Amino acid sequence: MIDFDGVGFDLDGTLWDTSEACSVGWNRVRARHGIPFREIVAADVRGVAGKPHEACIREVFRGLAELHIATLVAETPEEDNRLVAELGGALFPGVPLGLNRLHRIVPLFIVSNCQAGYIETFFRCTGFDPLFRDFECWGRTGLSKAENLRNVVARNGLEAPLFVGDTDGDQAAAAACGVPFIHASYGFGACSEPDFSAQSFSDLIELLCAQPAAPKAMLQ
Repeated sequence: MIDFDGVGFDLDGTLWDTSEACSVGWNRVRARHGIPFREIVAADVRGVAGKPHEACIREVFRGLAELHIATLVAETPEEDNRLVAELGGALFPGVPLGLNRLHRIVPLFIVSNCQAGYIETFFRCTGFDPLFRDFECWGRTGLSKAENLRNVVARNGLEAPLFVGDTDGDQAAAAACGVPFIHASYGFGACSEPDFSAQSFSDLIELLCAQPAAPKAMLQ
């Protein structure tokens, strides 16, 4: 039996998918500057989700001159936020009801490797801001996901948090902080030997809400 007093969530691949909108944004920057590269598609964005934004750009646009990479790194974050605000993202099934149910039981947090402003855009698109107590991201701090997770845990006085994510990077961050990890196997990535696994967001909520909520939620 594991007590938990907070649940942290990764964002892309765990709560929603904005790969279509981001691919449009990356192509706009590419076209605006005449950068010689193929059309970017949603699968390109999805394939690097979970990494810091600069790392995503460098991987997808591998082989480009550093001048072009620097332009993409500088301009795609703002373009992403603009396009996601305009086009929105696809929430995974069960997320709205699940988060509304879970936040009544335990504090919720977001820790992501996204750029600055992206989580705020997520809140504006979904109206979920009141459901989350705190958030942090690479774009605001320049720190790793493990460091950001550790800081969120510390500043909110958590003693036994859980972290939910879909990639091995999420699992590694949780392990570095000594935090039990739940793999969102419906997301973008694969993980080896997570502490727990959920095949859908609804399954995740049932897992987390299976035990009495007071004085702390419990997880079997």
